Amino acid sequence: MIRRYGSTPIAGHKYVQRPGAYAILPRGGKVLVTYQGAPHDEFQLPGGGIDAGEGPIEALHREVLEETGYRIAAPRKIGVFRRFTYMPEYGINAEKVCHIYLARPILPLGPPSEPGHLAVWLDPVIALAELANDGDADFLAGIF
Repeated sequence: MIRRYGSTPIAGHKYVQRPGAYAILPRGGKVLVTYQGAPHDEFQLPGGGIDAGEGPIEALHREVLEETGYRIAAPRKIGVFRRFTYMPEYGINAEKVCHIYLARPILPLGPPSEPGHLAVWLDPVIALAELANDGDADFLAGIF
């Protein structure tokens, strides 16, 4: 069974399963996260949905680059969790199945290309307090 974080599913709501790949990116005693403005206004682990025909590692590389501007190396899967949430940018209720990887940020290619995102280096203690969902924070706590 996959551990669930956050709210329980709401009876009568239809949830679309949305798998995603997310990265914990430590370097020099800090961790690279993404700040997403509207509609969320929150700190998150970089990553996102796995598109049709795309593998999780491919999605991880693409999403981290889009949200932080960094290339990554040596991704290693450390776990998975799920959470139920409303995704206003897609207008859907989603069961997000979040595959979490530990990787090395190696090369900044420029600013994030994903609108509304900002790459931010945080002290892990601050990141733990700021991450928007408990699943992200729990996996980060297991690293630091």
